[in-house]
Amino acid sequence: MLVMRPHAAEAPADERLATETPAPRKPFPAHWGEPPRIQTMDFGPLPGGYGYGSSTLARWIEANLKKDQAARPRLPDGPGTVTLSGELKQWHKVTLTLDGPFAHERDVDPNPFTDYRLTVRFTHESGAPTYRVPGYFAADGRAAETSAESGTKWRAHLAPDKPGRWTYALTLVRGKFAAVDDAAVARAETVATAAGTFTVRPTDKRGRDFRARGRLEYVGRHHLRFAGSGDYFLKVGADAPENLLAYADFDGTVPNPRRDARPGENAPAGRLKTWAPHVRDWRPGDPTWQGGKGKGLIGALNYLAEKGVNAFSFLPYNAGGDGDDVWPFVERDAKLHYDCSKLDQWGIVFDHATARGLFLHFKLQEQEMDDDRPRFVPEALDGGRLGPERKLYLRELVARFAHQLALNWNLGEENTQSTEEQVAMARYLHETDPYHHPIVLHTYPGDQDRVYTPLLGARSALTGVSLQNSWRLAHQRTLQWVTESARAGKPWVVCHDEQNPADYGVPPDPGYAGQSGEGLEGNRPYTLHDIRKYCLWGNLLAGGGGVEYYFGYRLPQNDLQCEDWRSRDRSWDYGRIALEFFRAHRVPFWDMTNADALVGNPGHDNSRFCLARPGEVYVVFLPEGGTTALDLGETPTTFSVRWYNPRAGGPLQRGSVTRVRGPGRANLGAPPAEPDQDWVVLVRR
Repeated sequence: MLVMRPHAAEAPADERLATETPAPRKPFPAHWGEPPRIQTMDFGPLPGGYGYGSSTLARWIEANLKKDQAARPRLPDGPGTVTLSGELKQWHKVTLTLDGPFAHERDVDPNPFTDYRLTVRFTHESGAPTYRVPGYFAADGRAAETSAESGTKWRAHLAPDKPGRWTYALTLVRGKFAAVDDAAVARAETVATAAGTFTVRPTDKRGRDFRARGRLEYVGRHHLRFAGSGDYFLKVGADAPENLLAYADFDGTVPNPRRDARPGENAPAGRLKTWAPHVRDWRPGDPTWQGGKGKGLIGALNYLAEKGVNAFSFLPYNAGGDGDDVWPFVERDAKLHYDCSKLDQWGIVFDHATARGLFLHFKLQEQEMDDDRPRFVPEALDGGRLGPERKLYLRELVARFAHQLALNWNLGEENTQSTEEQVAMARYLHETDPYHHPIVLHTYPGDQDRVYTPLLGARSALTGVSLQNSWRLAHQRTLQWVTESARAGKPWVVCHDEQNPADYGVPPDPGYAGQSGEGLEGNRPYTLHDIRKYCLWGNLLAGGGGVEYYFGYRLPQNDLQCEDWRSRDRSWDYGRIALEFFRAHRVPFWDMTNADALVGNPGHDNSRFCLARPGEVYVVFLPEGGTTALDLGETPTTFSVRWYNPRAGGPLQRGSVTRVRGPGRANLGAPPAEPDQDWVVLVRR
């Protein structure tokens, strides 16, 4: 985000009501007549996305919503049959669909999102694994194409770990708030049950497709690992635009309703993304919906994949934030009613990302609306607490998208919730997500010690952090949280996902839209080369999990308005080159730790970095070229010395020294060319 708003003392409740109570965000339908003129003095959320008001007004609205529901055409309930679809292969999405009770997205009694709980237990014939998968209301089952708001289809997804025979046992219950209240389930009516079996064959995927490698898991180390292939993961990708899903081709997506930004904010006025620069990257056979929609965003994902990077991030909900143009609901403030067709269309995009080998970074909320302190924030789910709005939001995202193989749940960007609220949200996510995907947190640079420290330790649900710092400090801050998390008993995956200064971030390539390729930190210019040296390689050689690039807000294709990822084409190249180094040369980064002291840098400044498995393999990075000595320890062992060009990639090269021998310090010699440029040195036994 762009502006930090520190917490202040809470105003008394009566003062907050007097000064901060918003008017309804939308008019009541004319056929409802006039709202009650005499109302109680209490204050709370109103049904139907009408904002906040008295319980008298809430009862009047609910009564009218029920009348509208009764007046809508209704189809008969389905017969209770279950169908399975998908390729029925290992790691591929398997979809189970129940033809059950008829419902409409806007129904209030019962509400298909809060008042039904669909759970499917999937079990492999060996007895393990077993997954309790939450399901969801899917309208007519084809909502991405039909834009349907109603239907009889209820759905759950599985990405099966193993070939062989699987069984399923389905239960659908109905009761007030049964979806988000375990106690209500005991009182709920069982609407449908079903059981069956299906057979899963081995995957047939290869290459980048995550279905060739399996689910990306936290395994108690500083890097994530694919459950299928056993490979460990480093990421490089796009942190911008944060409002990636503010896309004109998605149903129910409308422009930012604010025409004037508050001071210091960068709110775009009334424009959705088309991703037009990337339509040319769409390929025949790629998915679309509704007669060709989606080509721009699908093409944009193709572009990232073809550049060789592997991640992107997005906000599924930013109402009240900088973009104020993305939400999963049928309307901006209707927090208990989800848009089936919009979310199905999101799912098409996420499925394509998985097939193209792109990690999904779900940033679940934004600082401006993660809680209601110090001012009343109507967009905040349950005011920041773990209540029915927040539980439903998390459950819906898990039910619809947790089958994706490579993702993390980020509790919030620049998060300002209390520790208790963060812990409760993370615990609920962990318990609801059958696959236990990684859970991370992002906060302001100056707040990291205060926010992250209480969340360290073996009992924490967090598996890592998403850092925001100056690009100059990426190495030091990554190393801090790698070290402190390991010391606390649960190693974190530490990524550097937002590069300050906030107004410039990672600048566009030189020549793009007339740009010089420079940003400014205070009065000091910097370039994309500095980002490569000190942020990308700084994170990786501190033992970090990788980077995503934030674009600032002063330059073209910025954090909110970006639709052309080619604006940072060279930065993606540098990211691919870094990933290729570790992959092509089989560098076991997951078994290596930071060892800057071995190259004479015990203070971990930006002069030179080292990642090592002492006595076996060392990776040395020289940001400004030159040479260094490496302490090889006490073992009388011979090591090869090869150089790698982080600007151009390619094969390893010979420098002036090709072998060194321990014990003690050995000079690594000079690089093969351009001695004043950055180089990587691979020293291997």
